[in-house]
Amino acid sequence: MDHLAGLNDAQREAVMATTGPVVILAGAGTGKTRVISHRTAYAVATGAVSANQILLVTFTDKAASEMVTRVRALGLAGVAARTFHAAALAQLRYYWPLRHDGQPLPEILSDPFRIVAPLARRLPGGYQWTPAKDLIDELGWAKSRRITPESYEEAAADRTPPLPNELFVRFYRDYERAKSRQGLIDFDDMLTHTVDLLEADDEAARQVRGRYSWFSVDEYQDTTPLQQRLLELWLGDRRDLCVVGDEDQTIYTFAGATPDFLVGFGARWPGARVIDLRENYRSTPQVLGLANRLIASTGRSKRLETSRTAGPEPTIRTYDDGDAELAGIVARIRELMAGGAAPREIAVLVRLNAQIPPIEAAFTRAALPYRVRGQRFFERRDVRSAVDAIGRVPEGATGSELVAAIESVWAKRLGFEAGAEAVGAEARERQAALATLLGIIEAVVEADAGAGRQKVVAELADRAEAEKSGSVDGVELSTLHRAKGLEWDAVFLPSLEEGLLPVAQAKDDDALIDEERRLLYVGITRARVHLALSWAQERISAKGSVGKRRRSRFLLDLAPIATRRPGGAGRGATSAGRDPATRTQPVRDPADGDDPLMAALRAWRTELARADGLPAYVIADNKTLTAIADLRPQTLGALARVPGIGPAKLEKYGAEILALVARTAA
Repeated sequence: MDHLAGLNDAQREAVMATTGPVVILAGAGTGKTRVISHRTAYAVATGAVSANQILLVTFTDKAASEMVTRVRALGLAGVAARTFHAAALAQLRYYWPLRHDGQPLPEILSDPFRIVAPLARRLPGGYQWTPAKDLIDELGWAKSRRITPESYEEAAADRTPPLPNELFVRFYRDYERAKSRQGLIDFDDMLTHTVDLLEADDEAARQVRGRYSWFSVDEYQDTTPLQQRLLELWLGDRRDLCVVGDEDQTIYTFAGATPDFLVGFGARWPGARVIDLRENYRSTPQVLGLANRLIASTGRSKRLETSRTAGPEPTIRTYDDGDAELAGIVARIRELMAGGAAPREIAVLVRLNAQIPPIEAAFTRAALPYRVRGQRFFERRDVRSAVDAIGRVPEGATGSELVAAIESVWAKRLGFEAGAEAVGAEARERQAALATLLGIIEAVVEADAGAGRQKVVAELADRAEAEKSGSVDGVELSTLHRAKGLEWDAVFLPSLEEGLLPVAQAKDDDALIDEERRLLYVGITRARVHLALSWAQERISAKGSVGKRRRSRFLLDLAPIATRRPGGAGRGATSAGRDPATRTQPVRDPADGDDPLMAALRAWRTELARADGLPAYVIADNKTLTAIADLRPQTLGALARVPGIGPAKLEKYGAEILALVARTAA
């Protein structure tokens, strides 16, 4: 009974469900790691399974190590916790010599970059600048679905790969040949070869199944089809499987992950127990209220709850420009620190790594301690290459002539073109990183018109050193992807604008928009007490011009939190010592019954959903209805410009929507 002490009702139910298929839907901050470890200990203590028959599957090696520590603290020394890759590798190392005339398993290719990068440089035309990581991710996506070079073109018909399909097929073949010639297998091959072995060799499958009989899989929403197949082969016809995950934290679909296995678990396992963990131990009711509204905007009813005491309301602030936004963040962080908050318990989370340097510069000017989580900006391969390429610029160039010369060198040696649209997640990061670097260089020559190549390189070196020597106890600067699994007392989410979150490339792609929304959800649920969201009406573009911005469509989903707008000051005129956000401006509540058009749109959607047997959000989610109510389009052309109204919906529902607009205006 010690393993049940201190658990809430749902956690206790999950811990006691020690046999048969079980799916635990663990919302953010609901104590899933504690549940997994206590469930394992309880199963052993009650005789449901022997410790040496258990395999706890985790997403990372770090999580596996933590899980081992947890179960050992509960008195279990013989429980195995491994990633899919680590478990597969152990099996492959044993069986490979037995199936290959005593030959050892080929060497593992620990860094595919060493093969991919040379192949990328041999691609024709501008494709030679395709980032190696985008090519590696696309290889991973294909291999996670057991897609070969021969089957890739058909399987990827609906994708936007980093290369044209025919060219990627050629690249894929060249990559496989290069590995074979060098006697290497990559991480995806570990899983593929293990699956092939267990599918083809009944004796090997029987022996492997004799090793483990009780499985628990964490972060199941990030499982790939290949990992799912391996899990099925480990199980055989047995049913002692427990999976734990949260579909709203699926943020790695670009690498092959899919939440479908989590969402569809009950259908694949008839009679499976479904247990919801909804009590959040991390965040205040106010923070969770914002997170719940974001989920509700998709038409779902999931709600996290907490018994924590009330905290301050999250804020959504509108700033005149990016400088004012940074000044506001600095001012608010100073307030928090003056109130006793430790800098290490504060985080600023952004969509792209390239958004971090301006924050670093603002913090440096304000003497705020900080540290960068994960790969630092100036340590990126593409940034290092760009800095090195500045050495190719002729001596003597200064001012705008120097900037133009650097852009020319980058175009020739790196394929960089300011303002160009990039295809692929890493290509977007690379484009944004070099644009940020160019902005830093422009700021140097603007401050000193006589600055030459040496001064620019020296300034970049100083910034790189400052970034490297960031305070261990400083404010955390991180991308949203790297923030998953972490938490802080105070979280800032700046730059919530169309083109940044969601990224411009998501456009009207529903799957990509969903993933961008999940990234925001992850960001919101990292906060324990204080949460500040913001956006700027203007930003300086990569080409140095001032560009108007639009608030992220997701901010409409977060009504009725008030939006604050800085008063009075124009660009760069706001003092960093005070919070410029002083005037409040209400945001429309999608549930507002005072607007006749909004009420009519909701009633129309409900009636249509019932008639067609569809979820209401499939017809139109709350943000789309809100935008229609705000804009009141009079023509099909105007309606087509509403976010969420694509060509199919325009053709199917356009006339009805316009009729509602006209009727409520009469």
